[in-house]
Amino acid sequence: MLYLIAQWLEFEGPANLVRYQTFRAGATLITALVIGLLIGPRFINMLRVRQGKGQPIREDGPKTHLAKRGTPTMGGLMILIALVLAMLLWMDLRSPFVWACMAVTAGFGLIGFLDDYDKVRKSHHKGVPGRVRLLAEFVVAGIAAWIIVSQINTNLYVPFVSGYSIPLGPFYYVFAAFVIVGAGNAVNLTDGLDGLATMPVVIAAATFALICYLVGRVDYSHYLGIPHVPGAGELAIFCAAIMGAGLAFLWFNAPPAAVFMGDTGSLALGGALGAIAVACHHEVVLAIVGGLFVLEAASVIIQVFFFKRTGKRVFRMAPIHHHFEQLGWAESTVVIRFWIVSIVLALLGLATLKLR
Repeated sequence: MLYLIAQWLEFEGPANLVRYQTFRAGATLITALVIGLLIGPRFINMLRVRQGKGQPIREDGPKTHLAKRGTPTMGGLMILIALVLAMLLWMDLRSPFVWACMAVTAGFGLIGFLDDYDKVRKSHHKGVPGRVRLLAEFVVAGIAAWIIVSQINTNLYVPFVSGYSIPLGPFYYVFAAFVIVGAGNAVNLTDGLDGLATMPVVIAAATFALICYLVGRVDYSHYLGIPHVPGAGELAIFCAAIMGAGLAFLWFNAPPAAVFMGDTGSLALGGALGAIAVACHHEVVLAIVGGLFVLEAASVIIQVFFFKRTGKRVFRMAPIHHHFEQLGWAESTVVIRFWIVSIVLALLGLATLKLR
């Protein structure tokens, strides 16, 4: 909104600052952070009163988690409110990329909210049936993919190789939807410990803020040998909103958590990262930067596959963060070490920009 106002004023005087994506990205981060911190206490109290018993805790999970009974869930709503308000204030709302990513964030957030609501209402860890949820996610992702692909080509760019791409043609729509849905569910599986998913999402968003800015600049993209996507730089501001809202939530989600993100937040944030990666043609890099999320999802797939066929478990418990808890690691130890892994993976993802 402020960008359109500044444009109407022809970017004269102080309005000239709004012209620059770097300024708006910083302003968006601070705006989302402040909004999140301001609404947090009252929002958490409201959730605690309305939910009563809070998020159901699995009886077959780590016994230490039973102490978390009564902690309210759906804290992702707080993230979405801060994120959307900051975006509406600072982003160029004429960009199709903005609306595609907002559609995924809001759509996945709604799906997650319905799942969380069902769990709280039934006082059970099983919410909306998996197939129904997955179908709804693919519908939302498909719409977003259609909007995004209308602005870009259908090539899959390979990191570490300059100028090389794989033409996927119509199959790219399916691939893009799969990336978005996969990212959403991978983050959702990671969200099992206080602060575990939030900080890696912030780290990934910071990484893609830089990538989107570079991809959106024809000079930098040509110099680095990465695909140039006109208008993708606006998504750096979207990433900044995720960072600000995520950090505000982490303030309240730090151990011991006052609120859980729930599927409302994890699905929305993961889906948003997937949509951003598709829009800036860095889908493979997302698998590197978000390698922690990939590992968490892979651990569940491997565990289920082998258990159904052999009756034996590969890990003591899946997702893999519970495996390390069962080995005797304290929850805070698992969280901080996984944060370190996320930072290393983010640096590796950034290295793909130059190592070509």
